Amino acid sequence: MSGRTRRKLKILFAASEAAPFVKTGGLGDVAGSLPHELRRCGAKVSVILPKYRRIPAEFRDRMRHVTDFYLNLGWRNVWCGVDYLKWHNIDYYFIDNEDYFGRDTIYGDFDDGERFAFFSKAITECIGRVKDLHDTDVLHCNDWQTALSCVFLREFYKGLPYYDNVKTVFSIHNVKFQGQYGDDVMVDICGLADTPAAAQMYVGPKTINFMKGALLYADTITTVSPTYAEELKLPFYGEGLEDIFRERAWKLHGILNGIDTEEFNPRTDAQIVANYSEDDLAGKAACKEALQRELGLDPDPTRPLCVMVSRLTKQKGCDLVQYALGQLLDRSVQVAVLGTGDHQYEDSLRYFDWKYKGHMVARIDFDLALSHRMYAGADIFLMPSQFEPCGLSQMIAMRYGALPVVRETGGLKDSVVPYNKFTGEGTGFSFANFNGDEFAAKVLEACEVFWTDRDAWSGLVRNAMEADFGWRRSANQYLDVYHQLHPEVIPYNKKRSR
Repeated sequence: MSGRTRRKLKILFAASEAAPFVKTGGLGDVAGSLPHELRRCGAKVSVILPKYRRIPAEFRDRMRHVTDFYLNLGWRNVWCGVDYLKWHNIDYYFIDNEDYFGRDTIYGDFDDGERFAFFSKAITECIGRVKDLHDTDVLHCNDWQTALSCVFLREFYKGLPYYDNVKTVFSIHNVKFQGQYGDDVMVDICGLADTPAAAQMYVGPKTINFMKGALLYADTITTVSPTYAEELKLPFYGEGLEDIFRERAWKLHGILNGIDTEEFNPRTDAQIVANYSEDDLAGKAACKEALQRELGLDPDPTRPLCVMVSRLTKQKGCDLVQYALGQLLDRSVQVAVLGTGDHQYEDSLRYFDWKYKGHMVARIDFDLALSHRMYAGADIFLMPSQFEPCGLSQMIAMRYGALPVVRETGGLKDSVVPYNKFTGEGTGFSFANFNGDEFAAKVLEACEVFWTDRDAWSGLVRNAMEADFGWRRSANQYLDVYHQLHPEVIPYNKKRSR
């Protein structure tokens, strides 16, 4: 076809965190894994991040200085350095400014609005300043910390060399965090006060919203599961932006996240007592017994062991867990919880730990190695979230043969196939309403299958472990989105899920 070329699309992936450099949550997992899979699927990918003090020295010491310049930020001229590191065949660029990123914190400072406005401006500036980024096709921004890049690109850079071919994708990982600041940021920092279109970023008389700016300016919007994309159009989930999601439904795509299937692999995981697979579950029984003994639970293989690994917050369904615990523990079900969070939930779980010694244990801690052992030793995984944009824990649990009990919301609905007792299909159990009785009934239904139909249970465990949650599927869907923005580029060496 005339005018079309076969080449690799060039993606600049912008995020405020990415494993293994710095990670505080799910965004760090996505930004750490997705670029690598995009590269394997045929794209050329670079990643741009802030150069935080918390990045380990093993990475900082290997960075090479590329360039530096002064960046216009409102009335200021702010110094900006750019460092480079090649890591696992991905080009990483780190935005350096000691005033903004040379501190112990990642988020939560009084000047976060200014810090990430600077980062967003630096991202767009680098496309023109760094030679290897000149031919960028897609700038893929993630969450409010990079949202202003979509605004700056359109308002300040269109028509300049190297920018007219750049299309923007904005990904929402959790709409609850939007980046709302006083409108002095618009004038004093962003330099957008005299830009009529940017006035749409206001969400109140004196408040602007970074995420709203990206939703209005980005060429395409994505979020982390198909169901969450639909939920965002509703007032309960949309957090005040639901009207925009409905208006822009034609450009909103829901793409389910994946997990690192090498890190979470019961065949090879060195952090669990015994390795196992869907074809040989003997090792899982050993992991369960070892976990029961480690946690001080009665080492009884006939008792279902329910595990929860989570932040202890209302969003994660801790209200339902509190409500249901008495019913479950009185039925000889064992429960183990690992996590930290709101004090009311921590104290409640400690009470149940004290009251039901040998049946219930609460580890109020963050322990990555123990979490692996809990996934491997669990029969049932509890995740009754009030809302869940995607969720990774349920995918990890299934990978280890722990059947999740989830509420039908967001990525939980998209990733867990509910058990069908007539066909034997399913990878877990699900319930619809945010209701404690409904949750307790569903957990006891799962226990009933565990107690009375071992063949059905074993079939469900195999189904769960065989489910494909690798990043290949997601990466191909993102490539489809990128190619919709650049139809003149013929897909290059695109690989499909196995």
